[in-house]
Amino acid sequence: MQGKKHLVAVNGVLGRMGSTVLAAVSAAPDMEPVGGADVKAAASTLARPDGKGQLALTRDLSALFKERKPHVIVDFTNGEAAVQAMETAIYAGVRVVSGSTGVRPVELERIGKLAAQKKVGVISASNFALGAVLLGHLAGIAARYFDYVDLIESHHEMKVDSPSGTALSIARAMAQGRGKPFKSVASEKETLVGTRGGVHDGINVHSARMPGRVARHEVVFGATGQTLTIIHDSINRESFMPGVLTAIRHVATIDQMVVGLDKVLGLEK
Repeated sequence: MQGKKHLVAVNGVLGRMGSTVLAAVSAAPDMEPVGGADVKAAASTLARPDGKGQLALTRDLSALFKERKPHVIVDFTNGEAAVQAMETAIYAGVRVVSGSTGVRPVELERIGKLAAQKKVGVISASNFALGAVLLGHLAGIAARYFDYVDLIESHHEMKVDSPSGTALSIARAMAQGRGKPFKSVASEKETLVGTRGGVHDGINVHSARMPGRVARHEVVFGATGQTLTIIHDSINRESFMPGVLTAIRHVATIDQMVVGLDKVLGLEK
């Protein structure tokens, strides 16, 4: 690595998460931002958040890679765009850290095979907040001891998918930890259709979307005479940055795909 620094570019750099990532990378002593791509780009350069000059800006990664060759591309776009970005980067020999949700499991599997074939490291995670990842881990442990659970997630009004990718990851962790479906109570009379939310392996999942929220996940286990509630709140987008920077450093050490920040943190053990 040039100067022992990770050279990093950001896909979706003009978005709220992309701009936050760019600022975090610019401030990290072991990283150097080298450019960004965004479909909304109307100029060929972008000012560095730290005031240290200009960065290359293009509308897509293919064009960016003709100007700059980063070690890692950080992607915060959406499902379809993320798949294209990961493919483009892998074929270019550029490692990927992606926080885009909405990528279908079949697509993740295909990207994983491509990454292994090309020996290019890829990390795909539904959430980079360390507390949210720990919530999923702890909920998976607690799931062994309860028969009933509800999962409530709320995000800002601009989030396109429901439920969140993190909520689905938490639900899968709980289902795996329990080893069998939970018991889901169906209302005898549902006066408003959908009130009990969606159901995943007996877990009732509820989504809220509103201004003022960034991300909140709440797991409520129920048993006779007691409940156990685990909550994680992301107050701002900076809460995701320690996880993103950890993933950037880790992806430089692997030559295949890893799904989930829990594996980067060693929690799957």
